[in-house]
Amino acid sequence: MKAVSCFIARITHFMHLIGGFFLVAMMLVTLADVAARGLFGITEGSVDWTFTGGIELVKYSLLFTVLFILPHSVSRSQVIVDLFTDGFKDTTKRLFEAFYSLCFGVLGGAMSYSFYLHIEDAAMSYETTQDLMIPLTYFYSVATFATVMLAIAAFVYAFELLICGKAEA
Repeated sequence: MKAVSCFIARITHFMHLIGGFFLVAMMLVTLADVAARGLFGITEGSVDWTFTGGIELVKYSLLFTVLFILPHSVSRSQVIVDLFTDGFKDTTKRLFEAFYSLCFGVLGGAMSYSFYLHIEDAAMSYETTQDLMIPLTYFYSVATFATVMLAIAAFVYAFELLICGKAEA
C-alpha cells in the first residue's frame, strides 16, 4: 500500500506544480491583457497590442489550476474546526477525515464522469472555444484526467486512514 500511496503522491505533486504554472500563466495573461487594453485606451487606438482570447486563456487556466492542485491538496489541507472536534478521540477525528476524503473521492468521480461525457459530446459536435477555436475535447480530456486523479488520491488517502490507521498529517 505504501508503494501505491507514494506513486500517487508523486503524480499529484507533479500535477500540483503544473497547477502552479497555470496560476502564474493566468496572472501573466491577465496582466498582459489589462496592460494592452490600457495602452490602447491611452493612445486612443493608435497602439493596438490587444489580443483575442485572453478571457478564454484565463478561464481555462483557472480551471486547470484548480483541478491540478486539488489532488495533491486533498490529503494535506483539511480544515478541522477545533471547537467541534476538540473533545473527540483521535480515532473519531480520523474517521471524520476519512469520510471527508471519501466525499471528495465521490465528487472527483462524478466530475470525471461528467467531463468524460462532455468529451464525447464535444467530439461529435466539433465544439471549439469561441475565440481561439481550440477543440473542447482537449480541455475535457485533461479535466477528466485531473478529476480521476482527484478521486484516486482521495480514495487512497481515505483507505489509508480507515484501514492502515495513518495518523493525521
